[in-house]
Order: sequence, then C-alpha cells, then structure tokens
Amino acid sequence: MNLESPKVEVQKTPQDVFDFLSNIKNFESLMPDNISKFEVLEDDTFLFALKGMPEIVLKKKSVEAPNKIVLGAGGGKIDFTLTGNISAKEENSSEVQLLFDGDFNPMMAMMIKGPITKFIETLVNSIPKAI
Repeated sequence: MNLESPKVEVQKTPQDVFDFLSNIKNFESLMPDNISKFEVLEDDTFLFALKGMPEIVLKKKSVEAPNKIVLGAGGGKIDFTLTGNISAKEENSSEVQLLFDGDFNPMMAMMIKGPITKFIETLVNSIPKAI
C-alpha cells in the first residue's frame, strides 16, 4: 500500500528542513492532537501512540542529506516505511512530501488507509509551523 501526502511549501532551505526532520525529538511537535504517548527510545528511534491505537515504534533507516529521510517500523508485526522527500523550490524555500509504503493484506489495508492518510497529512501540514 502506497500513500502520498500533499506537497507543502516550507519557507526554509532543504538543509534546514532536513536538519529538523533528522532530529527525531522534533516529531513530537508534528504529531496530531490525539496523541496519547511520545517517547524517544534512542537517538534514531521513537515510540508514539494515538488514542485508541496501538503503540508504533519508528526508527531512522536511511538519510540522503538534504533531500530524503526514511523512517521504518522499529519492530512489531507491521512492516512499513515513512519517507520524507525534500526538494528546493526557490532560494529559501522547500517542498516536502511524505510517502507511506507498507505491505498489508487487503482487509488490513482497507481498514488503515483512511487513518494513515489523515496521519501523514497532519504530519506534513505541521512541518511549516513547527520549523
């Protein structure tokens, strides 16, 4: 299952956006209002939970400064990645898009498509305000 967030413009350079997203502690400021738990486990790993949902662990898998950050499932039964693509738009402006890629059976995909789409849209729309 592949989902794409809308692209958002950020009035910062790609390097500034990359540096912000590289610090996983900053993801707490991007989370939706219904977050019930956020905990940094290691320098590259954090755990979060939304009300009524199981805890999810995300781990930084790879980086390509200043254009790409890939986070992946840090354990559990579900394997997925969340990729942040950052591109230069103008001199001090960037465009950011989040891509979710997971391997789910059709029934599971149908159940989680809506909530995950809303979640990645919330994250990406929070980036310009948080930086």
